[in-house]
Amino acid sequence: MSANEAKTAATPVEWRIGEVAKLTGVTTRTLRYWEELQLLQPTSYRASGERLYSPADVARVTRIRNLQELLGFSLAEVRTVLNAGDVDVLDRVRSELKAENLSPSRHRELLDEGIAANDKLLERLEETLSRIQAFRDERVASGIRLREARAKLA
Repeated sequence: MSANEAKTAATPVEWRIGEVAKLTGVTTRTLRYWEELQLLQPTSYRASGERLYSPADVARVTRIRNLQELLGFSLAEVRTVLNAGDVDVLDRVRSELKAENLSPSRHRELLDEGIAANDKLLERLEETLSRIQAFRDERVASGIRLREARAKLA
């Protein structure tokens, strides 16, 4: 391996804001707004002030989008999920599990920690889905009542 290849291999991958926007399908303005709301923080900045994002940051952007688009969460709800810490624990555990020199006992500890964090996250998601289902049921019932009232006028 050449010296240049070794330097590249040792350098963590970082993307600029426009590259993250393209990778994740959100606008650069959205990324800046999420930064203002403290949902997302760039890993680092260049001397020029340019934002740099890590793979974990890109995963967080994807997670925020999924919470919004798939589950219909507001940004406040997204913040609650992300600030609960379970997601960060899972990211940290995943990252540490990639290390090649883990002892079997540390490997077990990490897996137990990941299982516990994932179970807590699943619990919160189940609660949220229950609330969403209750809201949906209310909307269905309201729609039925409105249609019945409309049918009486016909």
